[in-house]
Amino acid sequence: MGVRPPSNDVDEEPDVVEFGIAALGARLADADVGFPARAAELREHFGDATVPYDAAGNEMPVAEALAETDRESFDSKDDLLNALHPVFERKRQAASSSILGQLRGLVPF
Repeated sequence: MGVRPPSNDVDEEPDVVEFGIAALGARLADADVGFPARAAELREHFGDATVPYDAAGNEMPVAEALAETDRESFDSKDDLLNALHPVFERKRQAASSSILGQLRGLVPF
């Protein structure tokens, strides 16, 4: 997923803030990961790397997301991203339904 950040007339900012499977997909494109891949290989490859799961920048470790899928292997990049989508979506919804998340949604920055 992605969302446009607030405009502040600074050209150095990206046009879109990536989070969830979009952010992980971008990392996979740059990584030397072959498929099919085992979850253990992916955990080893990504180490302590985190991925934002919402536009506010809240993050979760890739290893934690992989553990929540209860899968040991992934046939393709799409298979991996499809398995991780519900994990990131649950985290995003939990963060946005909290009182702090609701307050952040009201503030424009």
